[in-house]
Amino acid sequence: MAGHAKAKKSRVVRIDSEESWDFFIKQATDKDCPPSVAMNPFFEEIAMSYKDLLFLCVDVDEVKGVGAKMKIKAMPTFSLMRGGAEVDKLVGANPGETRKRVGGFAQTIRRWKSAA
Repeated sequence: MAGHAKAKKSRVVRIDSEESWDFFIKQATDKDCPPSVAMNPFFEEIAMSYKDLLFLCVDVDEVKGVGAKMKIKAMPTFSLMRGGAEVDKLVGANPGETRKRVGGFAQTIRRWKSAA
């Protein structure tokens, strides 16, 4: 429609069940490849910056099993995972630190892939 902004396609996969969590973790593991409402725009932005990483979003109030499995005690919690295992975790709304850790994680993954 004229005059309306085009809707942006999200790169963040919203998890709505433990089954979908397990599916995407397995998918990320097989490929060797992790907010509160206030952090959603930041999470979308950082997902667009790292298109080679898989970003998952879980509302642990709705999908309690994933929250328990990942030992989530506060939101937002950002988990960086490789091979299905958590390699780093950041708790709290801290965009600068989150960007720094995701950037470092992405570099590590890229080095690992190029060495393989």
